[in-house]
Amino acid sequence: MDANLQEPKGGSSSGRAWPENVKKVHLIAVCGTGMGALAGMLKELGLAVTGSDHHVYPPMDAFLAAKGIPIDRGYAPEHLDHGPDLVVVGNAVSRDNPEVGEVLRRQIPFCSLPEALNRFLVRGKTPLMVAGTHGKTTTSSILAWVLEAVGLDPSFFIGGILENFGSNHRVGKGPHIVIEGDEYDTAFFDKQPKFLHFMPSRTILTSVEFDHADIYRDLEDVKEAFGRMLERLPRESLLVHHAQDPNIRRLLERCTCRTEGYGDCKTALWRLGEVSIAPPWTFFEVLKNGTAYHRFRTALMGRHNLENLLAAVAVADDLGVPVAETAAALPAFKGVKRRQQVRGVKRGVTVMDDFAHHPTAVRETLKAVRPYYRDARLIAVFEPRTNSSRRKVFQTIYPESFGAADIVCVREPTLLEKIPPAERFSSEQLVEDLKERGQEAHFFPDTDSIIDFLVGASVSGDLVVIMSNGSFDNIHERLLEAL
Repeated sequence: MDANLQEPKGGSSSGRAWPENVKKVHLIAVCGTGMGALAGMLKELGLAVTGSDHHVYPPMDAFLAAKGIPIDRGYAPEHLDHGPDLVVVGNAVSRDNPEVGEVLRRQIPFCSLPEALNRFLVRGKTPLMVAGTHGKTTTSSILAWVLEAVGLDPSFFIGGILENFGSNHRVGKGPHIVIEGDEYDTAFFDKQPKFLHFMPSRTILTSVEFDHADIYRDLEDVKEAFGRMLERLPRESLLVHHAQDPNIRRLLERCTCRTEGYGDCKTALWRLGEVSIAPPWTFFEVLKNGTAYHRFRTALMGRHNLENLLAAVAVADDLGVPVAETAAALPAFKGVKRRQQVRGVKRGVTVMDDFAHHPTAVRETLKAVRPYYRDARLIAVFEPRTNSSRRKVFQTIYPESFGAADIVCVREPTLLEKIPPAERFSSEQLVEDLKERGQEAHFFPDTDSIIDFLVGASVSGDLVVIMSNGSFDNIHERLLEAL
């Protein structure tokens, strides 16, 4: 199947002309979560897809291999010798990348991930976007699953692998596409946030906090980016927003579309009512405009996930999905890989994997699992790996995030040499601060020493929650094997 990329007037959003006919696409930095998803979708559309990446690691390497997408390790000009018609450049790639240089030398048409997504997949569909500092992957996954479960056959493009689909993307035949709207910058040639490339008919905004310290100066800079997003929303569209977030409330004046608030406050149109936990289930009541709407059941843990569910319920309602069908879909939602995902149980020790890295996400993750493992000793293992967590911007905030843990293990950040010395986060200081708060905490210089400690210190009944936005040296499987 060929993909016709004729742009009616003016080419891509950055002014570059689109090739008229595309058969072969090459993706630079293909192992990023979003780029991997795009590669899979383009393959499903019948294109010949190749990719390259400096870091080829699980699960994306196996994921792409299963799709029949060859990956070149590292970056080199010869990776373009097969003559791609279009090159998609990931946002982790800089101008001095060898393949970017070759693309420019050969004058091969190139674009960013959002541009490619719009041209190949969004055009002709109704976009539903989920944005926010926290919860956007889980919320967009819930919404995609509800639409699938009620027979609407959606497409989706999400920053995590949905357990129900075994994929982070899907090309459906239905009218909707669910997009996780990323606030990170688009590409070296386009520094605006990715979410500004989309014009959704419904948008969920989960939260606005400071993050991505490598590209945003401060909270005001983050708020300005989200404010620009709200200004661009079509007047006839709907914004479903977290009603308790003070930063969102201040931004709403920049929005001209319909708005509906959700959360746990009386001013929200969509509210949580009575909540009860009977592991593995959580039962929760939803109120709409102060009136009982329905009672739902979910296997997801934590108050934050109930609010994610609430936002998805609100959008499903606006799309006309019968509430009984939404209620039937939610118990079957299996979650997202690396979000409170139990990787295995050995010697009675449960090993859980979670993507948490921002202080708020760490706090909410640990609070969420505690009621489901009431008799367990909770051991939190944390790797500061993001561009923000490797900086000291959250140094004094992190100690408050581990309150639900019985033991905290903190690894020394990797690649600290890339951070100016005065800006570096100190894992050793975090451990000292935790000890001052009366918690048992340990610092480790590497992953091997953490595994050795856990093998000796853990006992049957323990829950080990490993938190990192990266592979963490495959600590989960290595720990289970060592146990």
